Amino acid sequence: MPIQWNYRFALRTEGMKSSIIRELLKLTQDPDLISFAGGLPAPELFPVKEFTEASQKVLKEHGSKALQYSPTEGYIPLRELITERMNRDGIPVSADQILITSGSQQALDLTGEVFLDPGDAILLERPSYLGAIQAWTAYQARFVGAEIDKDGVNPDALRDGARSSPKFMYILPNFQNPGGTTLSEERRRKILELSEEFGMPVIEDDPYGSLRFEGEHLPPMAAIDALSNGGSLEHVIYLGTFSKILAPGLRLGWVAAKPEVMRYYVQAKQGQDLHTSILTQMIAYEVAKDGFLEEHIRKICEVYGQRRDIMVDAMKRYFPEEVTWTVPQGGLFLWATLPDGLDTGPLFKQAIAEKVAFVPGYVFYAPEIGKEPLRNSMRLNFSNAKPEQIEEGIKRLGRAIEKMMG
Repeated sequence: MPIQWNYRFALRTEGMKSSIIRELLKLTQDPDLISFAGGLPAPELFPVKEFTEASQKVLKEHGSKALQYSPTEGYIPLRELITERMNRDGIPVSADQILITSGSQQALDLTGEVFLDPGDAILLERPSYLGAIQAWTAYQARFVGAEIDKDGVNPDALRDGARSSPKFMYILPNFQNPGGTTLSEERRRKILELSEEFGMPVIEDDPYGSLRFEGEHLPPMAAIDALSNGGSLEHVIYLGTFSKILAPGLRLGWVAAKPEVMRYYVQAKQGQDLHTSILTQMIAYEVAKDGFLEEHIRKICEVYGQRRDIMVDAMKRYFPEEVTWTVPQGGLFLWATLPDGLDTGPLFKQAIAEKVAFVPGYVFYAPEIGKEPLRNSMRLNFSNAKPEQIEEGIKRLGRAIEKMMG
């Protein structure tokens, strides 16, 4: 008797969908196509030489340990390196409060497993990170969005959403993906006041915070939280990653939280994969230690700052004057908005014909009852393309926009 597979799948699979960005990237394999679609770091900046040497050293000196099972929490020297960096940012955590994850995407998934029951609400920015929306859709969550502006998410909009009794708020404070916006310090404090008022945790996702190439550093919400609570994380769970500051292929991220919260993250991870690759952790530590990571980040920021400037300058010359955009002070993305009534879905097809790609902005809006995503925006990645590609790609995209506005 043939198996009727559709009757065997869990109900949650009805809400699962492939990442639209991953599907779009399949269309960008044409070598003649210039892609601003992926959230990809610049591959020519990956420290390949340092990783080659570190791999040989780890396997030669610690091979049996590197190839063995290891504690769920992660490699202690790497966790200590993370705590040192976080302490410098004003977040007073210890290594015991750090859990190494298989990329920050697993940290998001673990957050869903630990906190979400079917039907629970999540309060998040509108638009927000697609990977988080995808992870929590699998846990049958519902979403409550709060609009962002040039200074990030509006605390008043979050207050309105907080009346829906969400399990937590999800915030990307620095160079937000996809909007490129940064929360002002005043707004960070207001969000934490809101967290305390409603007894609602904040998931602070900060993959880009180290990649500031303009303006003054702002304290993480976790640092403000700890300063207000006697040196303890009370309202914030902090997520970080090495994907943007070393290499995404490492699949190394981390969670930082107070001990009674961390206990459940560790238990959830044990059920998923026991532990993140100890070999990868040891190699990453060998590369990152002794100040190399800070020097490498400075190099990344210099290159990305130049590429942002090239993209913005090209947009001024090639885009119709009705198009507007954010000018991020760091990170990997900017957000462009076309006049009302235009749709970047059809524009994407026109852009592909011009041999250039982007991500339509509507894919970054979580599904909400009674709300439709805005369809006249797009996310552009400036970190992955080289200067001459950025210039030519924006020229092609400008031509596609003009044809649509025609």
